[in-house]
Amino acid sequence: MWCSARWRSWRAGAGAVLTNTGMSAILLVTTVFLKPGDLLVAPHDCYGGSYRLFDSLAKRGCYRVLFVDQNDEQALSAALAEKPKLVLVESPSNPLLRVVDIAKICGLAREAGAVSVVDNTFLSPALQNPLALGADLVLHSCTKYLNGHSDVVAGVVIAKDPATVTELAWWANNIGVTGGAFDSYLLLRGLRTLSPRMEVAQRNALAIVDYLKTQPLVKKLYHPSLPENQGHEIAARQQKGFGAMLSFELDGDEQTLRRFLSGLSLFTLAESLGGVESLISHAATMTHAGMAPEARAAAGISETLLRISTGIEDGEDLIADLENGFRGSKRGINMSVIAQAGAKGRQLHNLVGVV
Repeated sequence: MWCSARWRSWRAGAGAVLTNTGMSAILLVTTVFLKPGDLLVAPHDCYGGSYRLFDSLAKRGCYRVLFVDQNDEQALSAALAEKPKLVLVESPSNPLLRVVDIAKICGLAREAGAVSVVDNTFLSPALQNPLALGADLVLHSCTKYLNGHSDVVAGVVIAKDPATVTELAWWANNIGVTGGAFDSYLLLRGLRTLSPRMEVAQRNALAIVDYLKTQPLVKKLYHPSLPENQGHEIAARQQKGFGAMLSFELDGDEQTLRRFLSGLSLFTLAESLGGVESLISHAATMTHAGMAPEARAAAGISETLLRISTGIEDGEDLIADLENGFRGSKRGINMSVIAQAGAKGRQLHNLVGVV
């Protein structure tokens, strides 16, 4: 209750419902707003766990889903013409950090008679307020930046309309996805340091982006601060900062990728994000393994794409660790390290649905 009250006062929602995971928050929203035959419009490059949930439930007839490039005005207009009940926005997107105009899409959704919900996990309320931009609902995986210490698994849904909050709370209790008391206590602890954590993590991310721009092995680099990044100008307008998440493609093959990862020691190979520690993950086999290869290709997720969640360590130490990775990519493979990393990746893949 205290945690929900903090959310309500902080970002102008009518109320908030804490759930036991981030995926539970998404499931709760679809449970409340969708029934068989209803249409959900979601980003084609959304979080792999969300994609897997929507796709699997649609195949069971729970609702229909269209995965759309929301920066493609023609494709988005065609999807909205089918009168969806719910439109999900994820900005910046996971893992390619594409930014969409939240106010514009939420306005179009409203005109089409749809409810709009924004997954704000990548930025947190410290850097973006979707409710102020016109969203009806906003959700977060509290496991990430909001808690920030990698010791809580939780989610939250915040709504503008009091009646919607009541319905969300009833259904959360009904299907057993409410958050726990001790998790709420830990989450409140994390919220107190959100702003300074984000400030340091962003500073480190910008330094890493500048470093990666100089590396010949980096084929593509994705971060909203880059002028060439899709939605850069929109991000500068609707966000309070460019965030601490970034991704990049290595110019090479699987062996290059493995050599690079085996050379890292400070970055932890893990799927989660938003903690005080820096993490790196391989999208194709970890966060987005639940997407079919053709779906990943359509979303632009390559086999050598790596995603970084920048923590609050010393920035020079992080860059030095990446330098070791690039140096290692040019040498022989340490098979024992790779075997351990691969096992860890497989274990984390099995947990993708609960983070």
